[in-house]
Amino acid sequence: MLKPILFQNSIENQMTYSEVFSHIYSFLQSDPRGNYKLMLGTDSQVHESSTLFITGIVIQRIGKGAWACFRKETIPRCMTVLHERISYETTLTEEVASLFTNEHLDKLINIILPNIYKGASFMVEGHIDIGSGERNKTRTYVNEMMARIESLGFDPKIKPDSIAASSYANKYTK
Repeated sequence: MLKPILFQNSIENQMTYSEVFSHIYSFLQSDPRGNYKLMLGTDSQVHESSTLFITGIVIQRIGKGAWACFRKETIPRCMTVLHERISYETTLTEEVASLFTNEHLDKLINIILPNIYKGASFMVEGHIDIGSGERNKTRTYVNEMMARIESLGFDPKIKPDSIAASSYANKYTK
């Protein structure tokens, strides 16, 4: 039997995806003329005898705040091979992204749609905690991981633009 995917933030623990979606839906409804980014991303940290993965969901009303939550997963071994860890981070992001079905995304878009010509917008992004810089060890995986996120219909973002992974999720991996 599959265990449910649960999320938390500084206010609530044990949120189901349905509860998370309700928060996001309400956030958009509170200002249907806003400019929104729905960002998903995962970061990891190798600890003494395990590896902790945090997948963040951030809905940002650009210039006017955000609501966020995260999912925590611990693997009971040290994942020291970089490609394995980056690939698993992307897999966890894909897993959470799959919860946002076309039906769910359509419900969110329909809040914004009547206000598109008044400047409202809604973007969905998949954030990957990798960079393409010359000195970045993860640069060899950029094309592979970006292609995986693109295949979901999400706009892939890498460092320095992958804040859901490299900033929000990272904060909870320590």
